[in-house]
Amino acid sequence: MAVGARSGHDEPEKRPEQLGESPAAMTDDGTGSADGEPAAGDGAGRDESDDDRPGGRPPRSFWKELPLLIGIALVLALLIKTFLVQAFSIPSESMMDTLKRGDRVLVDKLTPWFGSEPERGEVVVFHDPGGWLEGEPTPDPNALQQFLSFIGLMPSAEEKDLIKRVIAVGGDTVSCKEGGKVVLNGKPLDESAYIKPGSTPCGDKPFGPLTVPKDRIWVMGDNRQNSMDSRWHQELPGGGTVSNEDVVGRAIVVAWPVTRWATLPIPDVFDQPGVNKALAVAPGAAGLAGAVPLVLWRRKKSAEA
Repeated sequence: MAVGARSGHDEPEKRPEQLGESPAAMTDDGTGSADGEPAAGDGAGRDESDDDRPGGRPPRSFWKELPLLIGIALVLALLIKTFLVQAFSIPSESMMDTLKRGDRVLVDKLTPWFGSEPERGEVVVFHDPGGWLEGEPTPDPNALQQFLSFIGLMPSAEEKDLIKRVIAVGGDTVSCKEGGKVVLNGKPLDESAYIKPGSTPCGDKPFGPLTVPKDRIWVMGDNRQNSMDSRWHQELPGGGTVSNEDVVGRAIVVAWPVTRWATLPIPDVFDQPGVNKALAVAPGAAGLAGAVPLVLWRRKKSAEA
C-alpha cells in the first residue's frame, strides 16, 4: 500500500480569495490578469460605440456626401425651373411703372401644363413670335451665367423672350383711335391703374378695330410710348398677335429687389360687364336653352287637344 497517497477529494478546493486574486480578475475560463485588466484576446481596447452603429460601419464623411447633395439640389432646381416657376429679368422700360428695368419676376409655368390659357389683364412672358426682336442687341452671358440660368438659379439668359400685358384673347375685338381709349369688345378701358403716368393709350400708334384669331393674344406694354408691342408688328404673320403656344407663363410676383416686392394681379377693369364676350353671350344662350323645352311642351299640348 502506497504511503502518502491522497484522494483529490480529501481537501476542499481553494477559492480565488484564498489565492490572492479577486473575482473581477478572473475570466470565464478561470484564468486571470493582473490588476483586473481584460485578458489578451478578449477585445481589449475595443470601442464599444462601434457596436451601436448599423452593421458596425462608421458614418460617411460629409465631404463624400456633399457632391451627392449638390447633385440632388441641381436636379430639383432644374425640375422647378422646367415645370413650376422660372425667374426672368426685365431688360427694358416697356412695362414701366409696373415693372422697371432690372426687376426680377417669377413666372408661373405650372398652370399651362394643365390647359390654362392666357387671360385678359395678365402680364405674360412669351417667346419672340418672329421678327419682334430683330436688330435688338444680343446678351452675351458667360459660361457660369448660362449654366445657372439653365438650371433656374439665375434669371433666364434667353435673349428671345418678351414680357407684355394681355389686352385681348382669341375672339375679342379690340381697337384704339388717336386721342381715345383702348376699346375691348365695345367697352372702353380705363387703364389708369397700370398704364405709365403721362402715357396715352395709343397716341403714337392707333390701331383696329381688329379681331384676335383663336388661340392667340393681343399684347401691349404699360409704357405705351416706349413699347414695341402688338401694334408695331401687324405686318408680320399673325397680324401682331402672339400664339398661346409661345407663352412661357404668367408673371405672378416681383421677387427682386426686395424693396419692390409685389404681386401682379389682373386689374379690375378687365372684370367689368361686357368685356368678356363669353359672359355677355351667356345670358342669351341660357334663355334660349330654357325656352326650347317650353316651346316643345306647348306644341305637344296643342297636338293632344
